[in-house]
Amino acid sequence: MQLRKATRKQAKIRLGLSAVSGAGKTYSAILVAKGLTGGDLSKVAIIDTENGSADLYAHMGDFNVLPLTAPFSPERYIDAIRACEKAGMEVIIVDSISQEWEGRGGCLEIVESLGGKYQDWAKVTPRHQAFLEAILHSPAHVITTVRRKQDYEMIKDNNGKVKVEKAGLREVTREGFEYELTINLEMDTRHMATASKDRTGLFMGKPAFQPSEKTGEIILQWCETGEEALSSIKPGSDWYGKVENCTTQKELVELYSKNKAEVDSNPLLQQLIANRRNIINGKLSAA
Repeated sequence: MQLRKATRKQAKIRLGLSAVSGAGKTYSAILVAKGLTGGDLSKVAIIDTENGSADLYAHMGDFNVLPLTAPFSPERYIDAIRACEKAGMEVIIVDSISQEWEGRGGCLEIVESLGGKYQDWAKVTPRHQAFLEAILHSPAHVITTVRRKQDYEMIKDNNGKVKVEKAGLREVTREGFEYELTINLEMDTRHMATASKDRTGLFMGKPAFQPSEKTGEIILQWCETGEEALSSIKPGSDWYGKVENCTTQKELVELYSKNKAEVDSNPLLQQLIANRRNIINGKLSAA
């Protein structure tokens, strides 16, 4: 054993996109994957459990699709991930992981088939964990999508009557999945995303944004560089101060023009300036 300093070299991202149906999870995942591969979608594979929904976006580029149909057992998901890895894919999009949990042949159905007793989870939990390990230990970047749906709870009113009330949205997978990820983005019906979990520090506490190819470029730079890349845009840094001091669109343009070469080569600076521009234009509120 040898003690060493912690470093980040060629990290692989584990990104989750969570939303209700129709909020743009698949589309956003493809855009982010495009940024992660430098625009080369031929290096991207989508494991499609959503009845061919990935093919609806074929016009976006020549990404690869691996259809996955029922039964949606953890082992079939693992086999699909391994097939993508063997094919040399740089980004694997698992769209979606919800079927592994409550789809036909998924974990909940497997437990039910064993008798539905609490102790039956002792047989199924290791299988689900193996699925998680396949995602976490993949040599590729992995983007997962997960459906969110309305959750309900039973409560008693002052008269002792039991009522069913809405209890917010929950992810359709085993509780705690987001904590396994590097970044988890929750998307709304306007296709805007906010971070509920972010180990990179790129998005947490920042205004809502639309995931894009630029998002993938920013994440890729974080993966391939060290803390020094992030330090240039953090509060208190020289660049952060310059951008925050701009109060008009004209001042932002002048700042960009004077530093065009540096900004064009740094997606992190581009995002910082874009966020400030949106705040100035009233599209975003200051964090």
